[in-house]
Amino acid sequence: MSQSSLIQMVSKFRSLKILVIGDVILDAYYHGNVKRISPEAPVPVFDLTTKEFRLGGAANVALNIAGLGAEVMLCSVVGDDDAGKRVKELMEESGLSNKSLITSEQRPTSIKTRLMSSSTHVIRVDEESTNPLDSNEEKRLIAQLNELLEQSFDAIVFQDYDKGVLTKNTIEWTINKAKQLGIPTAVDPKKRNFFSYAGASLFKPNMKELTEGLDDDSIKAEANSLKNAFDRLTKKMPVDSAFFTLSEHGVFITNGNEAHHISAHRRIIADVSGAGDTVIATATCALASNMPLKEIASISNLAGGWACQFPGVVSITLDHLTEEIKKHF
Repeated sequence: MSQSSLIQMVSKFRSLKILVIGDVILDAYYHGNVKRISPEAPVPVFDLTTKEFRLGGAANVALNIAGLGAEVMLCSVVGDDDAGKRVKELMEESGLSNKSLITSEQRPTSIKTRLMSSSTHVIRVDEESTNPLDSNEEKRLIAQLNELLEQSFDAIVFQDYDKGVLTKNTIEWTINKAKQLGIPTAVDPKKRNFFSYAGASLFKPNMKELTEGLDDDSIKAEANSLKNAFDRLTKKMPVDSAFFTLSEHGVFITNGNEAHHISAHRRIIADVSGAGDTVIATATCALASNMPLKEIASISNLAGGWACQFPGVVSITLDHLTEEIKKHF
């Protein structure tokens, strides 16, 4: 496809409305310096200078989708805590609606705190509960989804970080409802619910998730091995198509009839955090726009590579994606 055709197709993202479901994470960045060793133990002393908070997980997927020009709604569960309040504030500041977030008194908001020294990731501290939603919270989430789906959406994306918001019941209910309504579904899976997405339109594991899900670390980032992995995957869990992200080896997409292996573009990599969010956001918009498989993979590959050039979790915009297309097509 020509450069101008691709640019014209992604410009249509502005007419889309996308629903995001999944685990919301508050990403905290503590910036500082490490210049000495503690006298108390042989460990570095981190001298904190600034704190920064960003939207992570499913909230970052929503932020990327909004940046690509689409209207987006985020449905998730956050805690009745300071982190949950900060997530809602950040969403408002970013122009995202937080009206479909459910507040839970039983579980905390997930927080990932990264200590950064001169753009170097020193350590990460996680504060969270990864237990699945209890039955009452699950019912509240499904009721919220049922209300949301009275609106018209062009696609639904599941962003699963194994933090417990997405349960087997919620996933199956949503995919069945989406099929009734003719809405395509895209999935960024993790291990716990890996085989719960039967009937999804686009299933996007990375290489680690694929090998763990199929319990086979012999899978290689080359076409024949990945075609075989798709066949094994769909025998166990039928999906319309699969999109495997392969880090430095690019991406691979197939629906069983056609397959495309797209190479990675040469870049200086600063941080891979959040790149998967950018990829699934772009792929979902492309899927909702009825783009061909090869083009879905190509532009999502561009978007993920763009995100890896910056430290920390960042979100792409339609202007960024358009510039990437001009550079590489």
